[in-house]
Amino acid sequence: MRRALELAAHACNVDGEVPVGAVLVLDGEVVGEGWNRNIGLNDPSAHAEILALRAAGGRLGNYRFPGATLYATLEPCAMCAMALVHARVARVVYAAADPKTGAAGSVFDTLVSPLHNHRIEVSAGLLAEESGAMLREFFRSRR
Repeated sequence: MRRALELAAHACNVDGEVPVGAVLVLDGEVVGEGWNRNIGLNDPSAHAEILALRAAGGRLGNYRFPGATLYATLEPCAMCAMALVHARVARVVYAAADPKTGAAGSVFDTLVSPLHNHRIEVSAGLLAEESGAMLREFFRSRR
């Protein structure tokens, strides 16, 4: 999660993006990293989680990552949650909850829904205060 927070800080401080970072780990090795790049790439799908999955796909030559854990600084949205389900990620650990669009239990239960053929183990709150403070400061500075 510390690396995901570094990526979130990069998103904010270097790219001017919402500070969200994500790291995909498989067998104890980082296989994909991403940070929000929606604005810079003019791409509404360029969320940190999606970019981490894309990086892992390119590195591993596969679109599925059974046994992998995604660490994200913010609870995944519905788009990212479904990408994680399709990628067969085993576990998601996120820092700050997203009470407006969170799809890992806050608003939607996409990652654990029995309606899908794959469910993802979810852990919340790891370094939540640090992530939440970064997000609050970002939005405070924009108002």
